[in-house]
Amino acid sequence: MNLEIAKNYIESHCDFILAAHRSPDGDTLGSCLALRLAILALGKHAEVVCTDSVPPYLSFLPGSETVLNELNRSYEAAIYIDCADHSRTASLETQLEQCDFRFCIDHHGTNPKNSKDGDWVEEVGATGEMIFRLITALRIPSTKDLATCLYTAIATDTGNFSYSNTTPDTFRIAASLLETGINLPELNRRLFREMPLRKGKLIGRTLNQMKLYDDDSVAIALISRNMLDECNAYEADCEGLIDYLRDLEPVEIACIIRESSDGTLRGSLRSKKGADVSKVASAFGGGGHIRAAGFSLNCCLADAEKLVLSEIKKELKQWKESLMS
Repeated sequence: MNLEIAKNYIESHCDFILAAHRSPDGDTLGSCLALRLAILALGKHAEVVCTDSVPPYLSFLPGSETVLNELNRSYEAAIYIDCADHSRTASLETQLEQCDFRFCIDHHGTNPKNSKDGDWVEEVGATGEMIFRLITALRIPSTKDLATCLYTAIATDTGNFSYSNTTPDTFRIAASLLETGINLPELNRRLFREMPLRKGKLIGRTLNQMKLYDDDSVAIALISRNMLDECNAYEADCEGLIDYLRDLEPVEIACIIRESSDGTLRGSLRSKKGADVSKVASAFGGGGHIRAAGFSLNCCLADAEKLVLSEIKKELKQWKESLMS
């Protein structure tokens, strides 16, 4: 059982580096920070690293101020957390591969499972659910700080418990976390009920310039560096923008392609009823889930839109045909 392998991995080593994926979201950071607290409770050493800075909306997470952006020394054991593949750690990938021991804990079905010392991959609602089970297996009591991190991980990746990846087990775990006394209203306010003005402006610009295709069943928006600058927005402010496109009534597949600071294009895909956007992402070396996936491209925004639209139309056609068969 992969849970048992993960437990043995933690018990067998003493010096850990926990790797979050680039453009960190609530699941990767919440899971990393929760596992860090658990490992510290065992009297071992653990640090969290992410090539990108902690986004402002997650800066309240306990331990977020300790997250490293680079590795300044070697570590005995690495754990990739919520990384669909090792390349999701971006500039850190080569250094992490130099650790003597390497393990992965992830919930993406497209994960290639090629970590040196094993991979625990389950298609559950959030990697945070797996970390909860691991911490429970290690017999580490949940504190408010640990529960705050895990609740953030699970709530954000399940759309505040509204996506199809939410299961009865998801709610049972959430109930256990609530029993620690975490401040639920404050957490939900920070995660789902407030945003900086700059993000509000970015949402408006994104919706205003999006394009609809295929009888309005496809929505695509392009976000350039100039667009971010004009809104005084950060790349982290793009988190959640795609939901506004997906939630439009006629749309089945939504896509946002944004220009990152290094010139690479980052694409996010969402589907509403069942089209498999992980297939679209895989066409560009990306991956993810059936209804949520991502990819990277090295070209201009206009060319990227054409390439991605072509793959989206293929998947949309296959999905519609499957409904009629």
